[in-house]
Amino acid sequence: MEISKPELKLIQMSDVEAEEVSWLWYPFIPYGKLTIIQGDPGDGKTTFVLNAAAKLSKGISLDTGLQSEEPINIIYQTAEDGLADTVKPRLEGAGADCSKIHVIDESDKSLSMVDERVEQAIIRTGAKLLILDPLQAYLGGGMDMNRANEARDMTKKLGVLPEKYKCAIILIGHMNKASGNKAAYRGMGSIDFYAVARSVLLVGRIEGEPELRAIVQIKNNLAAFGHSKAFRLSEKGFEWIGDYEITADEVLGGIAPKANKQEKAIALLRELAEDHNMIPSNEAVELAKEENISKRTLEIAKNELGIKARRINNTWYWILKENE
Repeated sequence: MEISKPELKLIQMSDVEAEEVSWLWYPFIPYGKLTIIQGDPGDGKTTFVLNAAAKLSKGISLDTGLQSEEPINIIYQTAEDGLADTVKPRLEGAGADCSKIHVIDESDKSLSMVDERVEQAIIRTGAKLLILDPLQAYLGGGMDMNRANEARDMTKKLGVLPEKYKCAIILIGHMNKASGNKAAYRGMGSIDFYAVARSVLLVGRIEGEPELRAIVQIKNNLAAFGHSKAFRLSEKGFEWIGDYEITADEVLGGIAPKANKQEKAIALLRELAEDHNMIPSNEAVELAKEENISKRTLEIAKNELGIKARRINNTWYWILKENE
């Protein structure tokens, strides 16, 4: 039997129309690509994603850049939590519009990431975000996630969907137990999962802060790395904190951050307020720079303290305390 050979087809780059990357959350979750969110079990990956999804279902901002122009439809698949007793109460507690959040019914047949029902669901709902939680549960029977060729083939097929439908796909994955290894190699299974994703986020605990969790970007092929974030998990529920000074090595190694730059920035501004009613903003930035505090971190501290800016004779000042 003669095997037909594929016809050679060439693409001339002059015929390719360049496109800018669009983002669900800049620079963390791109549209048209795969994003992996990984971390140890129980560290808050799912809680973070569900709270983000809840806000997106209403077009509300959770963080700078994490907001769509209008409420979006979302597909959320989970193999670890019950829909009625766990997922829906969490979504309602986060204030979600549950009519915008859909689940593919797996009662007749389990779903895999290359199941044709995934594409059908995206088409029918017009979903702008698909979440598979956890990645390991949607590999399909017989697939060995530790074999590079199988992992690469599966993720390549899945990666066609976000590009085709201009949506974002998030794969939530558990880390393996190889402590001390690089974050890329602690994602369970073949490194090819990590290789295919354009953005990878690490969620983990912050040493010495039992209620805090960090989100650190450990891969970004499409933009500069995003600033690390944090959120709090307590008896009161989920609380978004935002920018936080911590590295992936500190999260993975269980090391307390050497110094929380944001706390240092707050302390600096309070110290300046003891001797000054106001200070030129550029002078404050220079003083912070001497303490290895970035302008961005200083701005965050300024906003947290409620410090206002005022223009006087063409110079911007920060009002550290109002005159009595």
